[in-house]
Amino acid sequence: MTLLSTNNFPKVLNIACRRTRLHPFSCKSPQSLFCSQTMASSDFSAFREKFGKAKNIVVLTGAGVSAESGVPTFRGAGGLWRKFAAQDLATPEAFARNPSLVWEFYHYRREVMASKHPNPAHIAIAECEKRLKPQNRDVTVITQNIDELHYRAGSKNVLELHGSLFKTRCVRCHDVRVNRDSPICDALAGKGAPDPSAEDARIPEENLPRCTKDNCGGLLRPHVVWFGENLDRSVLNAAQRKLDACDLCLVVGTSSVVYPACLFAPEVASRGVPVAEFNVEPTDVTDSLGFHFRGPAGEWLPKALGPHPDENI
Repeated sequence: MTLLSTNNFPKVLNIACRRTRLHPFSCKSPQSLFCSQTMASSDFSAFREKFGKAKNIVVLTGAGVSAESGVPTFRGAGGLWRKFAAQDLATPEAFARNPSLVWEFYHYRREVMASKHPNPAHIAIAECEKRLKPQNRDVTVITQNIDELHYRAGSKNVLELHGSLFKTRCVRCHDVRVNRDSPICDALAGKGAPDPSAEDARIPEENLPRCTKDNCGGLLRPHVVWFGENLDRSVLNAAQRKLDACDLCLVVGTSSVVYPACLFAPEVASRGVPVAEFNVEPTDVTDSLGFHFRGPAGEWLPKALGPHPDENI
């Protein structure tokens, strides 16, 4: 499967639809796969000029945007659920070994979202999309996040690369459906505490979430893309079309260490399209992009995506 235009991508990347996490010292960093440009600019006026002319804007978002809403990201120092890192549990192998433990992890993540809300970055993106639509200008979010905060902020054009916390998939009949039950099953009520001293619930498999389609009764799993799994072909194809058509790309709150999303911005920049990174720190791809603005997305995006003097509003 090809992620983006094969005219621009090295052939070795055609298999990169599988979600993997880069080793921080990998020689195959995203930046090394494309020609490096000069140091990214911090000229905000120049960025705003590009924004004012852009007709097809893509906003790539990662865990940093959700973190500003207080959503646990399970990244970096101290980013553990109990004693586990996300990549310890977000795998098919972990679910096969201990579906109860994995469901506790995702049940906790589902339940915690009841107290989390879109932050100014989410809202700025959604308001920008709404404002530009009557001007025949398109804004699309391509997100690695699974918390649906973009939808809750009002964004309509959202592509979820890694799925959603609030969808389930049957391992037997493969039925996918929205599920916002709280708790998702009786056996998980009150379970999933992140405290390292919490004991595993060890819920019998028959008491875990089960499929209700046509009396199937199969075990449900979260409809998310785990490490080592391929991303959904239709979502990738839709992302490819948007990236190929964009004339401005924003990269917001992502560490650029998870394939394939870490390849998107450098590939777009290599075509000469303006790309602006908004992050609390530089990443491995920063110097392959056109702009870098350091700091919280909630501080930058309201002014970055606010009305431009050239807009007809």
